[in-house]
Amino acid sequence: MVGRDATIISRRISRLEKKLGVRLLSRTTSKVALTEVGNQYYQRVRRILEDLSSAGEEASDLASKPQGLLRISVPVTFGRQWVAPALPGFLAKHPQIRVDAAFSDRFVDLVAEGFDVVIRLGALKDSTNTATWIAPSETALFASPGYLRAHGVPSHPEDLSSHACLGFTSHASWPEWILVSKDSQRAIKPSGPMTADNSEALLAAAIEGLGIVLTPDWLAGPAVKSGSLVRILQGWQGVANGGIHAVMPPGRLVPAKTRVFVEHISTTIRTAWSRDLS
Repeated sequence: MVGRDATIISRRISRLEKKLGVRLLSRTTSKVALTEVGNQYYQRVRRILEDLSSAGEEASDLASKPQGLLRISVPVTFGRQWVAPALPGFLAKHPQIRVDAAFSDRFVDLVAEGFDVVIRLGALKDSTNTATWIAPSETALFASPGYLRAHGVPSHPEDLSSHACLGFTSHASWPEWILVSKDSQRAIKPSGPMTADNSEALLAAAIEGLGIVLTPDWLAGPAVKSGSLVRILQGWQGVANGGIHAVMPPGRLVPAKTRVFVEHISTTIRTAWSRDLS
């Protein structure tokens, strides 16, 4: 009780006794002692306070050390191509972490569904969450060298009307392609031999010379580097840009398991970006 006013303490104990309807202390002119009920109450409260202190220490320890279950959500194709290859190295580096990865193209509610981090492509719409920028990305037009030799190279978006175009039906602007340049925008209605709701299927068709595809550079990049695809209409790009982000629940305190994952995935993707997309 050092540093405490005895009168204040006595008053608070009296209020507690009145609230409980029992005497906690036996008072005489020479000393104050716990009653039997008071001793039981004290022992019970002490255990509760010790448990509370222990719980606080465990929570702090869990948040400060990379450990526990990490729930992540990633887009299917991007996750398969860029995130999945990074997971073994991450888990080897942090053996106290377990990863539960959901590969889905739907827009998940990371708070309601209990995710620690989600990878989002394009411009972010929800400003209440915490986001970390990972890498740039833009959507552009690509075709195989064989297709361009056979059908010519379009020099303007309007030229696409006379070309075979491969349509991604899950794109927000479909059945149009919205193309933008530095000072202009065009809405094109592409037509061609194939549409699909899977971007990898369309990329494979473009590589085989079936037509022109509008797709993200992170997907087409390796094929461009190998010479299987060529970017066309330089200076024009799709509107689905904004980069790659790791998005976390709102709040300033980011658990260590989430922080080290974002650091690892960012470094891994940027390294692969410079190797495969440049």
